[in-house]
Amino acid sequence: MKKAFITGITGQDGSYLSEILLDKEYEVHGTVRRSSSINTDRIDNLISKYSKEGQLNLHYSDLSDPTSLDNLLKKIEPDEIYNLGAQSHVHVSFLNPLYSSQTSVSGVVSLLESVKNLDKEIKFYQASSSEMYGGASGDLLDENSIFDPKSPYAAAKVYAHNLTKIYRESYGLFCVNGILFNHESPRRGETFVTRKITRAVTRISIGLQEKLTLGNLDASRDWGFAKDFVEGMYLMMNYKEADDWVLATGETHTVRDFLKIAFDYFSLNWEDYVLTSDRYIRPNEVNHLLGNPSKAKDKLGWEIKTSFEELVKLMVESDLELAEKEKVLYENGMLKPTWEYPSSS
Repeated sequence: MKKAFITGITGQDGSYLSEILLDKEYEVHGTVRRSSSINTDRIDNLISKYSKEGQLNLHYSDLSDPTSLDNLLKKIEPDEIYNLGAQSHVHVSFLNPLYSSQTSVSGVVSLLESVKNLDKEIKFYQASSSEMYGGASGDLLDENSIFDPKSPYAAAKVYAHNLTKIYRESYGLFCVNGILFNHESPRRGETFVTRKITRAVTRISIGLQEKLTLGNLDASRDWGFAKDFVEGMYLMMNYKEADDWVLATGETHTVRDFLKIAFDYFSLNWEDYVLTSDRYIRPNEVNHLLGNPSKAKDKLGWEIKTSFEELVKLMVESDLELAEKEKVLYENGMLKPTWEYPSSS
């Protein structure tokens, strides 16, 4: 049984990756941060199914604590490490630049040093990001395109990406960079714009919310389904050689496009409900991101299984179930309808 170690296991990507690896009979270990509230909701079903048999194991640790990471790796001796943990919200990285940079930078240094020093061949995956490109042009971006980060989050990701490549070339380690373009799902955090839209439209449709406020509606992204992208991570780690890989759909859509599909699901005109505010505009806006996944398709056999329209519908239907549960609470006097759903994005 192979062993996998995942930082950020409780996040969107970590939860989908855990499902894939557990289904392939891996022994999965993941890190969780100690906090006053339990934050394992995305993997609770996996915990109940696999933890008793020892196939899924959670460990308290933090990317800013190299000693705890090194001790865990020495104890577990994993075959594969997936470094998915980070403060991944771009807008928040402007508000908390030091913390956002530290989670992306210090963790990768600690993990790569441990991999280098452990007496075992360990494969390492680094979660890079399309935000590293900056989005200043409409170019089709691939593994050789120039990085031009526009946020503290993106700058830290460039450092981690380059360091991973340096350790691969300098020490002969199996170190992979996955440059993933925007990937969404019903498990996406509620402060991200896609989930903010699907949460709002479902609540509006049943009378729990009146308006939705967003920032730049012209921002264009290459949006795909997170589960499809996570399957690409596994393929990268099981390819014959370590390399850098772009995962993308190869097509872009604006925030307006996302709004229209989401509101059309309920036969609503999004313009009647959506406001804009400079509060949600980034200090250094990324306007356009479009990825070229041809290398991953040709060499890994990776493919997109979910269209943009299917993705939006999937997220809307999931959040409609959540909104209907909220309505029951409202009807029982346990929840009040709001003018707008709270969000920091």
